[in-house]
Amino acid sequence: MTDSDKYPVESDRRRFVKGVVGSSALAGVGITSAVTADSLTTPAGAGGGPTQYMGIERVGGPAPRGMPQIPIEIDEEGALRGVWPEVETEETSTGQEIQVAEAEIAGTTYSTTWFQYCGSQTSPAVQPDADRDNYFRYAGQQYDWQTEAEFSGGDKVLVEHFDDYQEFGTGVGDAGLGKPAQATWRSQDLEPKNQLSIQIIRSTAIEEAAQDDDWLSETTDQGFIAYLNSCTHYCCVPGFQMHSGSAGYGAENLTYCNCHQSVYDPFTVLQQQFVALPRPGDTVGGQG
Repeated sequence: MTDSDKYPVESDRRRFVKGVVGSSALAGVGITSAVTADSLTTPAGAGGGPTQYMGIERVGGPAPRGMPQIPIEIDEEGALRGVWPEVETEETSTGQEIQVAEAEIAGTTYSTTWFQYCGSQTSPAVQPDADRDNYFRYAGQQYDWQTEAEFSGGDKVLVEHFDDYQEFGTGVGDAGLGKPAQATWRSQDLEPKNQLSIQIIRSTAIEEAAQDDDWLSETTDQGFIAYLNSCTHYCCVPGFQMHSGSAGYGAENLTYCNCHQSVYDPFTVLQQQFVALPRPGDTVGGQG
């Protein structure tokens, strides 16, 4: 089979991002109506292993699971930032001391290990004790409206940029579902390969869901939801209502990865499980 056969023109295939998915080859199996899990293996090293997380639902394609949600908060100036938990030191069963960053939110343990896959585990951005800027900032791939607004790389994402979210449309799918943006998180001054790409959406659907869901009430704000925008199949960068080819896969109103046609529902957040990859040299004192 040729590359042109594998990746038809309508898929609008994009380049791969280097990285390895912790459980991309592992089969996912449902265990409750609101919980999914992958078959598990235990990787060598510290700072990784079986991890439960909250993420948007994978509804189609080869991706084994959904992408992890990022709890957000909005400061007094209307700037969006991701929550990064306080750092603690824990001892493993082998006697190693490792740093972890965890917090309890609405009865769920939020951990920075949620983001340790697809090569991100080697980035300074996910080191628990890294003193990095948690604001969402514009950079890299952008929607047309972001380009037209002429945001400079590193500009903060502000609530006021999304004032028209109730009627906004990208030209792909239905208008009025929400206003999306792509940005980076904890990534200032990092090389592109180490940056954390994120998707932001402001939607009335999120506002409504948060009224009856404790988790969403605590982790979204003013209709904003954010998640790490790294496809769990082969680490490509998907988009919500971004790619015209998504209509051919019934994904024009969803998040679509045009590399291999994985589809995600950004308005459905489920508890899921995967094997987080260990951070290199992740022990207190740098031994490991």
